[in-house]
Amino acid sequence: MTRYAGFKLLIVDDHAHNLFTLRTLVETHMDVRVLEANSGQEAIDCTHRDPDIDLIILDVQMPEMDGFQTASLLKMRKRTRDIPIIFLTAAFKSEEFQQQGFAVGAADYLLKPIEDNQLINKISTYFRLIEKERELNRTLERKVAERTLELAEARQYLENILTYMGEALLVLEPDGTIKLTNPAARQMLGYNAEDLIGMSIGDVFEEEGDEQAGAFMGTWLEALIRTGALSKIEARFIASDGRRVPILFSRTAVKNAAGQISDIICIAKDMTGYVRVEKEAEPAMHRAARDVY
Repeated sequence: MTRYAGFKLLIVDDHAHNLFTLRTLVETHMDVRVLEANSGQEAIDCTHRDPDIDLIILDVQMPEMDGFQTASLLKMRKRTRDIPIIFLTAAFKSEEFQQQGFAVGAADYLLKPIEDNQLINKISTYFRLIEKERELNRTLERKVAERTLELAEARQYLENILTYMGEALLVLEPDGTIKLTNPAARQMLGYNAEDLIGMSIGDVFEEEGDEQAGAFMGTWLEALIRTGALSKIEARFIASDGRRVPILFSRTAVKNAAGQISDIICIAKDMTGYVRVEKEAEPAMHRAARDVY
């Protein structure tokens, strides 16, 4: 038989002989630590001194505070309400008393005389259930810890991608409000993160052609709803100092389970260098043509 070392059992009875008999029986068959109380009040005081009690065996017939009253008080307190209570009585045997015992939160109601092995088996059953529940809790806690670590690693991985990607990233609310940016976007626009969050995309973005300027949340949103993505759009970012930064722009709509747009992901590549090369190359081509003629 498992000895259940490390468990704590509180036995409560106003008769010293009953306490001695029960303690001797339990310690003969188990390695549990047995605590004693000779009244309901002492039992409550004991749970305050020793908060790690696993099981309580409680007599019903006691002066001043009987077992039912004691159990009721124990179940009212957060630190003791989950401790299983077994009533063990030789006097209150009727079904009415048994129902009262279960009504105040008892896990079991045993009647004397009870055979020693039967009582030990009953106590062992509760320790075994407690042990199983604790093992399940440890397993659950381990799985939660593992999952939490996995999520933290995945989040860190994504944060690293966002931090070190060369393109500017802006995530928008469906109404065009900026809700997330990466360092490349903040550097390109000349804003810090706090300033950008809550701004409208129209404050930092303009498209080629006056007829399209400011149309981000108009025609483009309608197009996003239809297609889900728009890519390689030539446009400009408006930096904090008023500079126009030429960009190649892509937009993707993220939809929720209802099919509605929940986020708009915008990625922009700085085309400043490419534009400068084109402007410098054009005069060279004209010079080459003149040399031919």
